[in-house]
Amino acid sequence: MKISLNWLKQYIPFDMPAAELADRLTMAGLEVEIVTERFEYLDTVVVGKITDIRSHPDADKLRVCTVDVGGKTLAIVCGAPNAAPGMKTPCALPGTVLPGGLAIKKSTIRGETSSGMLCSEAELELGPDRSGLKVLDNELAEGTPLNQALAISDTVFEIGLTPNRPDCLSFIGIAREIAPMVGRIGRPVTLPAITLTESSDRIENFTSVAIDAPDLCPRYAARLVTDITVAPSPFWLQDRLLSIGLKPVNNIVDITNFVMLETGQPLHAFDFDVLAENRIVVRTAKDGEPFKTLDGKERILTDDTLMICDGEKPVAVAGVMGGLNSEIENTTTRVLIESAYFNPISIRKTAKRLALNTDASHRFERGVDPEGTITALNRAAWLMAEISGGKLARGIIDEYPVPSSVSPISLSTAKTNAYLGTALSREEMAEYLASVEFKVETVDPDTLSVLRPTFRVDVSRPEDLMEEVARLWGYNNIKTTFPKISGVTNLPSQSVKLKEKIKDLMTGYGFSESISYSFMAKDACDRLNLAETDHRRNILDILNPISEELAVMRTTLIPGLLEAMRKNLSHQIKTLRLFELGKIFISNGQDRQPTETEMLAGLWTGDRQEITWHDKPETCDFFDLKGVVEDLFHHFDLSNAVFSKIDPLMCPFTRPGRTARILINDEAIGIIGEVAPDILATFNLRQPAFIFEINATRLMPLIPDTKTFTPIPKFPFTDRDITLIVDNHIQAGDILDNVRLFKENLMEDIRVLDVYSGEPIPAGKKSISLRVVYRSFMETLSDQQVNGVHQQLTNRIIEEFNATLPA
Repeated sequence: MKISLNWLKQYIPFDMPAAELADRLTMAGLEVEIVTERFEYLDTVVVGKITDIRSHPDADKLRVCTVDVGGKTLAIVCGAPNAAPGMKTPCALPGTVLPGGLAIKKSTIRGETSSGMLCSEAELELGPDRSGLKVLDNELAEGTPLNQALAISDTVFEIGLTPNRPDCLSFIGIAREIAPMVGRIGRPVTLPAITLTESSDRIENFTSVAIDAPDLCPRYAARLVTDITVAPSPFWLQDRLLSIGLKPVNNIVDITNFVMLETGQPLHAFDFDVLAENRIVVRTAKDGEPFKTLDGKERILTDDTLMICDGEKPVAVAGVMGGLNSEIENTTTRVLIESAYFNPISIRKTAKRLALNTDASHRFERGVDPEGTITALNRAAWLMAEISGGKLARGIIDEYPVPSSVSPISLSTAKTNAYLGTALSREEMAEYLASVEFKVETVDPDTLSVLRPTFRVDVSRPEDLMEEVARLWGYNNIKTTFPKISGVTNLPSQSVKLKEKIKDLMTGYGFSESISYSFMAKDACDRLNLAETDHRRNILDILNPISEELAVMRTTLIPGLLEAMRKNLSHQIKTLRLFELGKIFISNGQDRQPTETEMLAGLWTGDRQEITWHDKPETCDFFDLKGVVEDLFHHFDLSNAVFSKIDPLMCPFTRPGRTARILINDEAIGIIGEVAPDILATFNLRQPAFIFEINATRLMPLIPDTKTFTPIPKFPFTDRDITLIVDNHIQAGDILDNVRLFKENLMEDIRVLDVYSGEPIPAGKKSISLRVVYRSFMETLSDQQVNGVHQQLTNRIIEEFNATLPA
């Protein structure tokens, strides 16, 4: 919410410095995030005196002015008809950025150098006149910055409001907060005077309002202004809107925006003559009903969308945006003004579903003052009649089927002091609450009965009043206290230490940790092509989701990593290594606690390593990611981890043949593989990616608590290679596992060197090359000993797997 202090002072006069006011507001719970000087651009606009004028040699309507800007003269090309020698006028120096974004720089205009710009008052947003240069007082010194010369200043606050304070989404709301800060306790803010002059024609003779959905629209009021002239707004009104960054449109639209900002009540103006049957019907939409909003987009409505309709059709999405079919045109002569109170939850749902976040919906979905509709309506009607030359029909239509009510709240002085750690008296608390327009009565020596003002829709219980007392007394006045805790501390649990160790290792492998919401989109399981019987389809719905993309509790970490990849690729980050260690939630029914499982997932896409000048780029593959997981297991002494071939039917989102199941002690704990191309397409990804997902809840109990010491070998190792021809279906991992089961004492290690298929290997076969490492802890092995053991090992492999040796 942007607040111009010059505008604010119309409702609450004060002399407090802007910096102090910003601090006081922040400490009262209204955080001032940004403080700017609206007219800062005038620092480089100075008083200039035209000393000489000559005709432009190559343009009939341009002249070259010699301008004294204090200590130096500039040649400036100008087309203003009123430029004359001796005139003092604003001169924008090179480097100035004028309102609207025009950057002033030294340039050449048809062969003549122009070192600045002489300005009209409209170009500086100091007035409406565009006909010529702004004439300054001759007493002003040349070279003086214009904001100093004219004493022009307006500080603008940008206040970050929490959703529970909709009353402060207006200038009058902020003025109410400032009143006790500047000593106006007991004296309300200065509200604008409204002097209505009504015609003899009663509004009931022209129109009517019917509310068919009173639960969604508890109150709807309207006034009619006739014989108006749509035109640009007067400068004072345009200036008010420009001061907080709003662009003026025309006098009617500008007035609705002005009154909304002033009072916090959104308004809407309809062209009365295009309303069928000249009446308003408030109803819900028909499911699938199309409607074109003011932004020109056609929206498809649902049956819970509240609509403002005429006698035949919808003309506005209630509380969100008007329709293209009833907007104010230059030819409009009669305006129906709407001022209503809508159900906040209904407006919130509609705005989110239609992806329309407007100033009106921002206020309605947080809650406006149901008793403030008439005041705002009269204010707008009076301004429209005054500014547009219109006539105000007599009377108001005020349909109020569900009147609002405010119940008193009991506040205990003792409980308030106990909760806040204060020692305030009952009288002090009453004074603080009364200073922001709460009505307070004494019940007994300890208890106050408090009636909130209708604009404070956030206050409903004693704790809310306690918060009011705390912020009005001053949060910084509450002494800091520390809880009494035991000096005995507990060591972190083993699971916490293991999770931290996993994170450290993954970071050491070059991966960045991803921390995402514990939610995912409802269609995430469909996008991952999970089978209907997959337990990960047991999703738990969020009752009030942040968005449609975060509507259910996640049952897998993969969508979050793929979404992170998409966002990084959109920022041209093509090489990415991510991991996440977090919980998934498998539903046991909407009314029961879900099963929570700790999972570890990782993703690698792009290059194998960072590109340098002496390396050629190489794309990562399955084995790069597999190596990371293997080393992770090796660090935790999980030597019995196996990567096994997996049935294609068990690869819903990975490529068959490029996916492995991860087992430890014959227990499946995860998968690893390349993401299938069709899955990449559903996430709008255009380059290969490799992922793994491991059940960390199952993994951590398998990690040994202690490490076994092995002495450094005294004797050297020697190695031998074996190349075998085997059937294609035989996995290299199965060969390694079987060889280890041979329990050959001299064999220290065995690993795969190469796997090859194709010419000259026969069809249906492949070549697997292995390297076997031999070592004795008792002596140095001779070639004769090694060759004999190696031959026996080779023969056993050939027999076990029906293998042959290369020719």
